[in-house]
Amino acid sequence: MGFITITGLKIFAHHGVLEEEKRNGQDFYVNAKLYYDMEKATKTDEVTDAVHYGEVCQFMTGFLQENTYKLLERAVAETMKAVLIAFPMLEGIDMELCKPHAPIPLPFENVSVTGSLRWHKAYLAIGSNMGEKEKYLEDAVQTLRKDTDFRAVRTSSWMVTEPYGGVEQDDFLNGAMEVQTLLAPHALLDRLHEIEARAGRERLVHWGPRTLDLDIIFYDEEMINETDLIVPHMDMANRRFVLQPLCELAPAYLHPILNKTVKQMLDELAE
Repeated sequence: MGFITITGLKIFAHHGVLEEEKRNGQDFYVNAKLYYDMEKATKTDEVTDAVHYGEVCQFMTGFLQENTYKLLERAVAETMKAVLIAFPMLEGIDMELCKPHAPIPLPFENVSVTGSLRWHKAYLAIGSNMGEKEKYLEDAVQTLRKDTDFRAVRTSSWMVTEPYGGVEQDDFLNGAMEVQTLLAPHALLDRLHEIEARAGRERLVHWGPRTLDLDIIFYDEEMINETDLIVPHMDMANRRFVLQPLCELAPAYLHPILNKTVKQMLDELAE
């Protein structure tokens, strides 16, 4: 992984809280780092195998001129997301937006806001045991594929499994998903809960029946232990309905705590 550095890209735009800022506009300056895998470009020396930084500069200029934001924070966040979506070869971006003519009645050189945004790889468990189970699963997959915060969505095959947890209920239809997402872990969890809610999910009985269940199994190599979110999923090593479909997608993925691959955990569970 390497990066391209852009320094001092001058853009005349209309961002700010004050009405005269929006009306009159002012000069802004962008500094950015564009992260991507350069290995192929270093071998082929072909422009098509590299990120065209000139086009990125033109894109950022057009985006910041066509949109108006009150806050630099919002301008940075929206620009970074737009760049990563428009240039699929990019894996991440750092961006600083400078406002040297900000309305501050004191001597100063510059005001700027800096942000970072990356594509993250996450593995999700998906299941349903109420109503049209397969439709609930397929609808959830399509929702993620249409969401600009996700890309490269892959799914395992669906498998029928017996209920887990001792509550008498119908069999589940389960699977796994691999996604790349721009969302941070808690934002991802919130988005999955929104999708569950739209599918009519009700949390009435622990381990009870549900129209749609979406869980975060892995998120990059991160380890999270909080009240509302534990990653890797704390009970995944005991759940065949998680490990078996996950093994279709990522058999060699290493559990960062157990130091075992998905395939090893599945084999040990079978034994």
